[in-house]
Amino acid sequence: MPDILEREETIEQAYFFRTLRERMVEEQIPTQQVLERIHEEILSITRLPLAVQFLATELKHSGLLASGFAKLPHYFTAFQTFVVEQAEDDRNRFSIDIALLVLEREAAYRSGDPTPQGLFVFQFETLSRNRLGYDAGLLRMHADPFYDALWKDYLAFVRRHVGGIDFADLVYLRSDLYVTDQRRVTPDYQPPVVPLFGEKEGKIARANRGRDPLYLFAALQRQLGYPEVPRVKPKDDPTTKLLEMQAKIKELEQRLKLVEAEQRGKLDLSEFMAKPELLKPPEGEE
Repeated sequence: MPDILEREETIEQAYFFRTLRERMVEEQIPTQQVLERIHEEILSITRLPLAVQFLATELKHSGLLASGFAKLPHYFTAFQTFVVEQAEDDRNRFSIDIALLVLEREAAYRSGDPTPQGLFVFQFETLSRNRLGYDAGLLRMHADPFYDALWKDYLAFVRRHVGGIDFADLVYLRSDLYVTDQRRVTPDYQPPVVPLFGEKEGKIARANRGRDPLYLFAALQRQLGYPEVPRVKPKDDPTTKLLEMQAKIKELEQRLKLVEAEQRGKLDLSEFMAKPELLKPPEGEE
């Protein structure tokens, strides 16, 4: 299980995820090339440069970014690994650019004044909005050291009852407002479990009972500054179309270069062959 990272680590993580996304998706630079260079830009007093170098090596061997995340459980959380795994699963419609944007916003949130309430809602909305699977996703959330024992019990409860209990009720029934409402009827009412959400969260949740949970997520973001989960851009979005066209043009350029080189008899395939390297993770962090 990873430790709760220091603020400078989460700041550098947010930069890493943002830059990786921009260079992979927008500039169409191969992931391997980005990872081999980007560690030089990251603050060296953090552990992230070593982690990035390990990711680069593991990517060469496995071909999967998530494999490196999974082998560094002391640094990357289980939820971070889960998000990358889902993006690399061809059965999902969850793209790597959205996945990296999710990780960037989560890291940015952790670098400020995060609360378990804000992190829980952000991660839960990520699962809901992108249909990543509540069972596996909540199990990964449960492993996050940011959540104490009370929150882990709550996450286990949510995992058992999600789908059967409205999400707004899952928040409202564990809020200070619910206790207040009950005591108006029964003055000596004592909640069987400790409230985890404040009165404001309770009011917003109560107002959204029976409605689409996306309305509740949006209200919490507007009213309480909860982090916003990125949304998938429609295929007809001009930016998406432009990125797709740029990617196709670059692919055609590469193919044309190969054809020209073959015609000249100077085709060199060595650059497409991975060189075997062994880069061990930092000593004491295996």
